[in-house]
Amino acid sequence: MRYDPFTMERWQSTYEHRVRFNLSESGVHPLSLSELLELADRDSDALDVRLGYGQSNGSDELRARIAAMYPDTSQASIVVTTGGAEANFVACWQLMDSEAGTAVTLPNYMQVPGLLDSFGVPIHPVHLVEEDGWQPNLNELESALSKGARSILITNPSNPTGAVLTEDSMSNVISLADQYGAWILADEVYRGAELSGAETPSFWGRYERSLVTNSLSKAYSLPGLRLGWIVGPEDMMESLWGRKDYTTIVPASLSDLLACIALEPFTRTKILERTRGILTQNMAVLADWMNSQEGRFTYRPPDGGAICYARYHTDVNSSEFAEKLRTEMDLLVVPGDHFGMDGYLRLGFGPPVGELEEALGRLAEAFDQVDSGTAGSRVDASSAAS
Repeated sequence: MRYDPFTMERWQSTYEHRVRFNLSESGVHPLSLSELLELADRDSDALDVRLGYGQSNGSDELRARIAAMYPDTSQASIVVTTGGAEANFVACWQLMDSEAGTAVTLPNYMQVPGLLDSFGVPIHPVHLVEEDGWQPNLNELESALSKGARSILITNPSNPTGAVLTEDSMSNVISLADQYGAWILADEVYRGAELSGAETPSFWGRYERSLVTNSLSKAYSLPGLRLGWIVGPEDMMESLWGRKDYTTIVPASLSDLLACIALEPFTRTKILERTRGILTQNMAVLADWMNSQEGRFTYRPPDGGAICYARYHTDVNSSEFAEKLRTEMDLLVVPGDHFGMDGYLRLGFGPPVGELEEALGRLAEAFDQVDSGTAGSRVDASSAAS
């Protein structure tokens, strides 16, 4: 089995804590522990937990809280994981077929496609069509299924585009999956982080051959807890849980406890209100800035997540430009190359407003330098210090 590097995560992991401004992140400014406890109306005594091994598929209390977010679902359909990354890995491992392959919507978060490629599993591309609001090409999906694909990978809301599947798209994907007996693996990590406030419908409960993954990292702004989950048919949970025996075995006890607190209905509502408030405020800042750029960008405003996937109209490679931003502007973004699409940038707009505004100013300055053919230099050290 070969190793296929996860380019975007390696880029972020290497540099996100070594720049002054990080627009590579796709969630909003994370909560601190004290802020979480304040939202939950708890004090520090709530953290008095013995730090032994917990229940390896997640505590009964936590699985019950997660199940309550999905209609007619019990904790028997939930496996808790160490972050959404493990949820995706375990679910992918469960469904992958080394001969039949997987239909993969593109562009996409490239963890699962990278795993499939590393494991030698055929990938059948299904492109999201920008002119249709980043909806899937259903002809390509049917072609992939007719060629034998046994599962479909979807991220909804989408990463990197921020688009939510329309009701027609969702229904048609389910209809095609049912026609060919295929499974759907739906990464729904941005569910709850919609700018409209209307929560994205889940694939779970709409199609029996579905596995849904999610985590506290994006909509809940708690990435440091590394707490995710899989929702699926009860008769598959033993197999999914067993695969965790080969990975992290058990979620961290403190993370399990804090996740229970975060997903209490009252606290969950408060967290999502905070997230949507940040998204609404910051998207207005980003939109005003985009308008000020006088046609430099073409973009579709995102439906969910703190990410905007923008096509730029400057003659420079996206990876080369991202490196210029990092080294000269102390600013990290995700180049479109990481999604196989040069000429795009994924811009995260979840930082505090002041940081976002300064970061966008540096982004404009770098584009001005490229357009004018002038060499750039690092901004003054006092403002750029990490």
